[in-house]
Amino acid sequence: MALNPVLAAVTEAIAARSRPTRAAYLDRIARAAEQGPARAHLTCGNQAHAYAAMGAAKDRLAEGRAPNLGIVTAYNDMLSAHQPLESFPDLIRAAAAEAGATAQVAGGVPAMCDGVTQGQPGMELSLFSRDVIALSAAVALSHDCFDAAVFLGVCDKIVPGLVIAAASFGHIPAVFLPAGPMTSGLPNDEKAKVRQRFATGEIGREELMAAEMASYHGPGTCTFYGTANSNQMLMEVMGLHLPGASFVNPNTPLRDALTVAGAKRALEITALGNAYTPAGHVLDERAFANGIVGLMATGGSTNLVLHLPAMARAAGIVLDLDDFARLSEVTPLMARVYPNGLADVNHFHAAGGLGYLIGELLEAGLLHPDTLTVAGPGLDRYTQEPRLIDGALHWVAGAGISLNNAILRPAADPFQPSGGLKALSGNLGRGIVKTSAVAPERHIVEAPARIFESQEDVKAAFKRGEFTQDTVVVVRFQGPRANGMPELHSLTPTLAVLQDRGLKVALVTDGRMSGASGKVPAAIHLTPEAAGGGPLARLRDGDVIRLDAVAGTLDVTTQGALDRPPATPDLSANATGMGRELFAAFRAHAGPATEGASPIL
Repeated sequence: MALNPVLAAVTEAIAARSRPTRAAYLDRIARAAEQGPARAHLTCGNQAHAYAAMGAAKDRLAEGRAPNLGIVTAYNDMLSAHQPLESFPDLIRAAAAEAGATAQVAGGVPAMCDGVTQGQPGMELSLFSRDVIALSAAVALSHDCFDAAVFLGVCDKIVPGLVIAAASFGHIPAVFLPAGPMTSGLPNDEKAKVRQRFATGEIGREELMAAEMASYHGPGTCTFYGTANSNQMLMEVMGLHLPGASFVNPNTPLRDALTVAGAKRALEITALGNAYTPAGHVLDERAFANGIVGLMATGGSTNLVLHLPAMARAAGIVLDLDDFARLSEVTPLMARVYPNGLADVNHFHAAGGLGYLIGELLEAGLLHPDTLTVAGPGLDRYTQEPRLIDGALHWVAGAGISLNNAILRPAADPFQPSGGLKALSGNLGRGIVKTSAVAPERHIVEAPARIFESQEDVKAAFKRGEFTQDTVVVVRFQGPRANGMPELHSLTPTLAVLQDRGLKVALVTDGRMSGASGKVPAAIHLTPEAAGGGPLARLRDGDVIRLDAVAGTLDVTTQGALDRPPATPDLSANATGMGRELFAAFRAHAGPATEGASPIL
């Protein structure tokens, strides 16, 4: 199938915009690759330190003739998604030994859970944890002992941070090994109803706790289609996972077999063999364009609109919100996974999953077929699915058809003809809105504003019964330079209740919403942010705001509203406590949300 002309044009625009920075990046990783296997350049003393605890593998490492894998792990046993990673290093070391090679845990990276910190002070560290993860992984790989790296991570900021590090060490191959989703528990729509009943005071904390525990109940990724599972989709569509690896449940024979296969594949694609596949070549313009298409086709997390530009910049590629908007217009929404539908990711996987979706998009000309992947050249490999046959791992043809049209539909007969995200621009700045879960009649909201400077104030006003008419709720001073850009997901039940009461409601903020944001229209990531004197800082209660997710505009229509001096709030309460004082330099140097909101890129 011929490549869709919009996909071709957007990819060329990305390449043209990125030409100077991409050329410099490729030159840098080429020079690093020319130096050959890193261990050959270490002194005897350097190597002795690196191999001291490796027992029988010491001689193999010292000879330097077989590849050595560096394992970068985000394991901890507080995150359900990361707890299964505890056993991965042993599997990887055993796989390497079987292949006559070696593997070492190069280092660990922090992995915080947004589900734990949601609505808490720790959430103000969440976005910047991505950059800390990138820095931590760089420290791990800086020992320069590794011919390839395998990255163990799943959740919201962890995978983007690891990709930034993989791009920075782009002269060595990088294979990402996921843990998989937990088995299905309490359906997500039932959990959402319980949360709304708690928000209105109909039930108490005991009932709420029971519902939450029944939903988040075991090892693996949360089963809704938020940022963590959007990350897994992205790694597969961009060719950094093995085909079909994303949504296999943890602690199963197939999951373990995929982990072993991923380690062996990393050994095969080092510069010591004949299939050298450096990460920096996988992460090219076509891969990032494919990633955006995958995001749109699945109605994925709004957080990826922050993370993709940051990941791309680490590889010398410059993305713009217009790239997301243009690709959204031509990408059909093919999946309905909670909060965009009732299914969870296990149901999506059973219906045909990413193998079916990638095949359909390739057939429609909406993915670049000729990308380089860790599995080999060509994305068509990712239409296959892994199976254990007589105890051995094989890839076989995928379903070829959707097994449940209520969850996964063909590209020619989608749930809606365009993707799940919309770029916004207007006199209030630039931002995005996720439309895939929002009813069409709510895509345009024009109403007086209520101005808040914290989500707690919004919830307090709700409890006082102050929302009695159509309202655009503005929560400002939530950007990266103000307080680290926390998610405002705890507002979702409150605003949903107002909407269910018949009010037209929208949220406008320079902060973030969860990757699982739901049915309330939310204009987020507004840039320039209020803390930098952006337009939101000039608004007052009663100003009329028009959010038009159809036209892609966001404006204040009250005459003279933007002529006022900007508000200057007291942000001192966000500067200390829960480690926030340690991140002052990150807040001071964070870039705009449109460029990934990173303090290090």
